Amino acid sequence: MALIPEYFPEHDSIARYAGGDSANVLAAVAGRYIGANPPQPPVYRVHSRSGFRRRSDCRYEMNLGERFPELEPGQFVYGWSKLWSEQETEAPLAASCYGPLKLFINGRQAFASNLNDDVFPERRTSFRATLDKGWNHLVLEFAATATGCGGVVGTGSVKGSPLHVLVPAPARQSGGEGWIYSGPQAARWPVSALPGRRDGEAAGTGAPEPGAARVAAGGLAGYGADARGAAAEAELAARCAWYPAGQWTPREMADGNLSRIFGRVPGAKALAWCKLDVRSTQGAVLHGSYRGAAPATVYVDGQLAATLQPGSGVTQLPLQLGYGIHELIVEAVCGDGDGGWGFELEVLPGSPPAALIQPYPVEGMTGTWLYLGPFSAAGAPTIAELAAMDRLFGSGAEQTFWRVDQPDSWVRPYLESGMYGRWNYPLGVTLYGLLRTGAELSAPHYSEYAQRHIGQCTALHEYALWDRDQYGAPGINHQLAMMDSLDDCGSFGAAMLEAHKLSPLRGAEQAAADIAAYITEVQDRLPDGALYRVRGTVDFMQDTMWCDDLYMSTPFLAKYAQLSGDSAYQEDAVSQFLLYKKRLFQPEPGIMHHVYDYKFDRPNGVPWGRGNGWVIFSLAELLSVLPESHARRPQLLEFLRQLSKGYLRLQDEQGLWHQVLTDPESYAEASCTSMFIYAFARSVRSGWLPEPEAYIASAIQGWDALSRYCIDKQGNVYGVCRGSGYSFNPLYYKEELSWQLNDTHGIGIVLLAGIELRRMLAALGAEQTEPMRVI
Repeated sequence: MALIPEYFPEHDSIARYAGGDSANVLAAVAGRYIGANPPQPPVYRVHSRSGFRRRSDCRYEMNLGERFPELEPGQFVYGWSKLWSEQETEAPLAASCYGPLKLFINGRQAFASNLNDDVFPERRTSFRATLDKGWNHLVLEFAATATGCGGVVGTGSVKGSPLHVLVPAPARQSGGEGWIYSGPQAARWPVSALPGRRDGEAAGTGAPEPGAARVAAGGLAGYGADARGAAAEAELAARCAWYPAGQWTPREMADGNLSRIFGRVPGAKALAWCKLDVRSTQGAVLHGSYRGAAPATVYVDGQLAATLQPGSGVTQLPLQLGYGIHELIVEAVCGDGDGGWGFELEVLPGSPPAALIQPYPVEGMTGTWLYLGPFSAAGAPTIAELAAMDRLFGSGAEQTFWRVDQPDSWVRPYLESGMYGRWNYPLGVTLYGLLRTGAELSAPHYSEYAQRHIGQCTALHEYALWDRDQYGAPGINHQLAMMDSLDDCGSFGAAMLEAHKLSPLRGAEQAAADIAAYITEVQDRLPDGALYRVRGTVDFMQDTMWCDDLYMSTPFLAKYAQLSGDSAYQEDAVSQFLLYKKRLFQPEPGIMHHVYDYKFDRPNGVPWGRGNGWVIFSLAELLSVLPESHARRPQLLEFLRQLSKGYLRLQDEQGLWHQVLTDPESYAEASCTSMFIYAFARSVRSGWLPEPEAYIASAIQGWDALSRYCIDKQGNVYGVCRGSGYSFNPLYYKEELSWQLNDTHGIGIVLLAGIELRRMLAALGAEQTEPMRVI
């Protein structure tokens, strides 16, 4: 007998507060998720191309032997960055070494290479390091030997935590991305000189540490909240010269802003953008000068406002503008000759109140202007195109993005939100659920939220590919831009195509074409065409087939067939179900193995709940769009009925299904329960099940149990299994693969289950709802 779940006190169940109306449950779950994850655009930061480049695995390449050919054995080089953490946590990191390497985080040694690491630079050592809540200072100590100096350091989980670090202040303008590094040092620096916890305090306690422990921890603590921590940072910043250069030389400063940023290319066009904040009703007066061989033009709010003549000295520009913010753009063409090229433009002192401000917040930026170029006359963007931060400018070899007036420095967007704007597979089903919730409840704000999230990803898709190629690893859309598995593309891609049908999204069709090309042309397949995994993020994933991958592929393929008009994608989706059935279906119980492992040439024998849920959920999605006349539709319907019978037998007395479907002592799992409810309700409504009564009762009981045991009155969702690995041992699923609160693997599917139950009841005449188009 299954135990009643005790995720929260019975009194807190949403079933007690929803008044028997599933719409209230849907609104609570959707509203809680949106409230916890409000819209957040990317953070734009300055990046120096002279700094360390990230590899495709998002780790920073730091070959100091190449940076400093004069480096001698016995010398040291130091790298320094900082990293914000919302809470005390353990971060997955990885290092490869060109020589002896140590990592200190807030003055604590977090990693030290060993003798093997130091002479095998291709060896990757993974480790976990404690991050304090707030700012964390990361200091790398590289020792030079005859075999090399430096390393490759960064995240140990490129998919889950791509990780970029920030330039520390006051060594540089705070907020730029990347590391700074010292020149060769003759002697090792004392650990006590490194920024860290307050002297004499244990991390997170505020209490004095014993002397030995304090020495081991080293340094200062509480950086950012304590003047002594700031003093240690300033002391380290002043300890030596830091690279890459953060300031122009006096000669470069004298040459003009456009010359020092772009160089001198006769005939090339450059553009600059800032905003003018007019603080009175009397307009504004600018004054400035221009150096160049041809006039420069000034545009305000897209309209030509003035011309700057070369060599004319200081010029005043009176502008009749209303109160508020105005776009200000300067366009200039580089001429022949050896003179400088650039402009200076400021608000005239004593004129009506106004100020030049940054056109968009960019962390690590000095000054107020963003710069673009150089372009040929024919390739330059129009003035109307310029005021944007989510697109590339120019084409071909001239394609580029914004720069700042700092040496070799560019603007890059970085996704730093925990959820909003991210592209990953559990968020695909979450956003799909929100899209349909908005339609079902006639509450468009739910759909619009999902639409904006997806649209932020698609609008930046072209840029993310360019960013990846320019810098080694992109700051945004990293899973889509570097997709190498079905997880990276199919789930979110399917939600994207649904959103695109509701309202066209810029970049969606190109992203969809890239995903389709990956699935059909790149993803590994067996000789009969079945999708499988030759490699994985860890060794045990190699040469395996996961039932999960039916969800990661077939809904997208079916939807892309509709978008493209190419039925080959639909045929591939149909084939995958029949090929996976051959290897993973257990005929007697009527359920699926989780994984087939070709290393042992056998299935793993464990019917994992959510993996089985993905199968029948995806099959229902495919049957919903597959023509009635399709030759293989009867085979798919028979498969659906076999699975439905198998799952029906395994529902527990409360109405839930379990983490290991055949083990009622494993925990009641909300995401697989939701997917079985969804599939049963949709199958009944669509007439796919010849004897529907038992499935009607099962779906109703399942939803009641979800509302009673797995969703609290605040809309929190409990009992959702975290992201999985796999094992031949069922105890891995039962004991190690734990559940999490409000995991995105479950939120969207809970919403979809409630919607399908409502629609089934409406079709049966048991509940009246507004009609909704099937999507």
